[in-house]
Amino acid sequence: MKQQIQTLLDVVRGHKLYIQTHNFPDPDAIASAFGLQYFFRHFGIESSLIYDGSIDRSALFKMIELMGIEFTAAQQVSDMLENDYIVTVDGQKYNTNFTDLPGDEVACIDHHPTVIPCEYRYKDVRIAGSCSTLITQYYMEMDVPMTTNVATALLYGLQVDTDNLTRGVTELDIDVFSYLYKKANQSIITLISTGTMELTDLKAYGAAIENIHIYKNTGYACIPFDCPDALIAMVSDFILSLSEVTFCVTYSLRENGLKFSIRSSIPNLMNAGVITTNALKSIGGSGGGHATMAGGFLPIAALEKDGIDRDHWDGIIEDAFQSHMTQTN
Repeated sequence: MKQQIQTLLDVVRGHKLYIQTHNFPDPDAIASAFGLQYFFRHFGIESSLIYDGSIDRSALFKMIELMGIEFTAAQQVSDMLENDYIVTVDGQKYNTNFTDLPGDEVACIDHHPTVIPCEYRYKDVRIAGSCSTLITQYYMEMDVPMTTNVATALLYGLQVDTDNLTRGVTELDIDVFSYLYKKANQSIITLISTGTMELTDLKAYGAAIENIHIYKNTGYACIPFDCPDALIAMVSDFILSLSEVTFCVTYSLRENGLKFSIRSSIPNLMNAGVITTNALKSIGGSGGGHATMAGGFLPIAALEKDGIDRDHWDGIIEDAFQSHMTQTN
């Protein structure tokens, strides 16, 4: 592992460097980028944190402010060149939620399965509960000191992505949690975690509750307006908590398509990533993810190409998922 990490350092050294997250960074993405930035700094390598899209949760603003994280929106960067280097974290080039910026994506560190293959000079893509887990392992392997803020961010990212170690946890996640817990500031995590629900969120929850349809222990819910990725995921988690639901498909209407968040509480029988990839592909969309949680996107053009009107979209989506659940089982 040490030699692998040294390869990453050799690849990025001596270049103008950006660390890019997916377009709507969540706590794990922010923590991973922040942690990697400090890791590089220990070896005399400076980098800038960048994302395209938006940060739209009050908890994320709290996290960024309290931990002194400097994050820059891509539209504010006008001097990125094609020969500048980019390391992608918590996501991979060609994913639907990852903008292809002018720089050269030379490295990727991610804990999600690969949907569209891409060649990098350095690639560390492994299944784990969080990307924060992988970044923390770099510190552990190379014996790099970790600041309290970095430890706190990485622990928070790990906790959020694994739903407090109850979802998609590996042995490495447990080891990393123990390592970070001794170094992190628990009071800051409590402060960030308090009041994460916003008043405007209630509209999305209300719409999902009004539109929910349960068929064979699968909950389908359409939010008929645009809302942030993180909120769609929260609604999906909420629906999965119903005693009647073991698999959940939640989607929000965007200007040019439908954004999906999928959850499974029985991943050994219903793999969310596999089902999502196959179901959305069958109707002109794309997606993927872990066995317990996945996401995707379906362009409106794919639904309208055969003259399907809006009243029948939900049925098309439900049929696609039910069909591929049967095939998976």
